[in-house]
Amino acid sequence: MLDWDDEPKTQATTSAGNTTGPAPVNVDDKRVINGDTDVNQLAPFKYPWAWEYFMNANKNHWTPLDVNMAQDVHDYHHRLTAPEKHVYENVLAYLTTSDILAMRNIGLAVMEKMSAPELQIYQARQVYEEAMHTWAYQHCIETLNLDQSEIYNRYRVVPAINGKIQIANRRLDAAMRPGMNLRNRDDLQEFIMSYLFFAAVFEGTWFYNGFSPIFALQRRGLMRGTGEQLQYILRDEAMHFSFGLKVVNQIVEEENITFDPKAVRDMWDESEAAESAYAKYILRDPILGYSAEYHSEQFRFVANRRARTVGLDEPFPGARNVSPWLDEQATMRKEKNFFETRVIEYQTGAQLEW
Repeated sequence: MLDWDDEPKTQATTSAGNTTGPAPVNVDDKRVINGDTDVNQLAPFKYPWAWEYFMNANKNHWTPLDVNMAQDVHDYHHRLTAPEKHVYENVLAYLTTSDILAMRNIGLAVMEKMSAPELQIYQARQVYEEAMHTWAYQHCIETLNLDQSEIYNRYRVVPAINGKIQIANRRLDAAMRPGMNLRNRDDLQEFIMSYLFFAAVFEGTWFYNGFSPIFALQRRGLMRGTGEQLQYILRDEAMHFSFGLKVVNQIVEEENITFDPKAVRDMWDESEAAESAYAKYILRDPILGYSAEYHSEQFRFVANRRARTVGLDEPFPGARNVSPWLDEQATMRKEKNFFETRVIEYQTGAQLEW
């Protein structure tokens, strides 16, 4: 068994000269990754902004049961057109799988590589939020009495949905590879590209833009319960990608990383092609006020913003902001008192009367 006397350089001494144990954590020694300080000791903070993310995330606490879905049941069965149902169902089919993928990526690949606990604590909250989002999609599917097996399997059998999932699996699985050593420059480069994809594309662009078709319905007074849940989810996701991009910038600075321009270009081109194919499928028949090209153009505009945040060139110069209202959804303030408005008796789809 190791005795403290075996490591005199790590000992701390009181003013009376008594040995007390390892030396205190020096805040300047902390690093996002590859740090050597005690990962179990929260303070002193080197990254107080990470703790602020955690504190702010807790202000957006909600559950799907807080949102009344009664009007959505009526809208889906009596007001939505066939193209609108196609949009609604396939957006949910994509999201149900994507948030589980995001949860696993943070919990299994990213979080354990962080060497500053203030970062890990926010990411632990993020894992919880991804699970909550998955519950929200399930709540919508169940409440509307949709065929769960069929909806959940679309990510496997619909090429346009599966294409995005396969890209995400390949790019995110790179960070999950056993034995990855972030002190090795090749492994580090692979990890930062994986995390860049996760923050800038998967959450920052695909997710951020992915709720828009349902928001288009909500803005016309349709599926407002679903839209409200997606607003809360989008507010979470806005914090997720903002945090992720900040971490990317911090790692780039601390580890002296330069992005490979070709790798970054390939990332954007592949992501844009997959999003375009997805948009053409879910919006094969445009709905009122929303089309496939509209969706794809907004993807390109948002991608430019994410690229600028990490000091990269805009991948799609000249892309237009065709959905200026999208930012309003992400910054929505939760005004309602959930203790007064929450659904008191939750009924699943099997219990509702049609």
